[in-house]
Amino acid sequence: MTIFAKAAPFLFLAVLSCSCAPREDASSMDYFKGDEGAIKTGGIKLIPIETPKGKFKVWIKQFGNNKQMRLLLLHGGPGATHEYFECFESFLPSEGIEFIYYDQLGSAYSDQPGDSDLWTISRFVEEVEQVRQALGLNKENFYLLGHSWGGILAMEYALKHQEFLKGLIISNMMASCPEYDAYAENVLAKQMDPAVLEEIKSFEAKGEFQNPRYMELLIPNFYMKHICRLQDWPDPVNRAFARLNQEIYVTMQGPSEFGISGRLENWDRKADLKRIAVPTLVIGAQHDTMNPEHMQWMSKQVQNGSYLYCPNGSHMCMYDDQDTYLNGLIKFIKAIDEGKKHIDLSQTE
Repeated sequence: MTIFAKAAPFLFLAVLSCSCAPREDASSMDYFKGDEGAIKTGGIKLIPIETPKGKFKVWIKQFGNNKQMRLLLLHGGPGATHEYFECFESFLPSEGIEFIYYDQLGSAYSDQPGDSDLWTISRFVEEVEQVRQALGLNKENFYLLGHSWGGILAMEYALKHQEFLKGLIISNMMASCPEYDAYAENVLAKQMDPAVLEEIKSFEAKGEFQNPRYMELLIPNFYMKHICRLQDWPDPVNRAFARLNQEIYVTMQGPSEFGISGRLENWDRKADLKRIAVPTLVIGAQHDTMNPEHMQWMSKQVQNGSYLYCPNGSHMCMYDDQDTYLNGLIKFIKAIDEGKKHIDLSQTE
């Protein structure tokens, strides 16, 4: 739930010095082996899904082949794309971790129906479950990572279907939209130059979200401080933002960065976190749009929680605090694979 892009808002909502050696049963030959006898497509499939509005197809790309560690990635937005996860290709293959890109319905490579009735949390949860079934993911191998809006989706999926999960990763997403909204208003907004904030608020009050001046103010004063702190944004990030489906984003999040007015406005699962028993990693970052203290609190509410803090990171801390983020993610997945339920990541570098 954040904004993205140099041209549009975006909710969002990587080899490391890992001490763990790659598994012997995940050699590079096995990892890239793929399905025997099938036409090779680089791991890309179009998965048919059923919805109350008919049948559609969603795009996935399987990267690697490891029956024990399979990570499904839920992108942010709503309405962004898998592309900003492409930095994972520089880290996870050498550790033998299979990961699966997935564009949710309405996002770039998947079908894009124009019916707004489809843009609900419950419908997206059912979509994830159909993708899981199609990929043969199960409690012996299924890790689910949701970033930003994808974190909401991951929490909702776990609350309904955690019996199929081996591990859950909630990345850069608070468990309450009202508290996210309050953090943006009471903390982040007050860090801005008052004159800049006043001008931004004036555009929002008039609904002039497409005014070029509005974006001129947001990019240096908000995006580059809280979305991605790199001077030059990586190409995968720019491509993901450029393809953002505005219809989905505005319907669910609303047009403003400093207030949620869409269907997610009152979403709050704080009281339900205690029901999540599956090993869970919560990732927070110092400069994020999401309160890192709230993220740490979340890791203590779930039954088997771990917390990863990215001191130099923002909302896209898989880029601006890359080693911390990816090293911690790899350590968590491998620890759960070895039978642990949580892991101390306070010393992750």
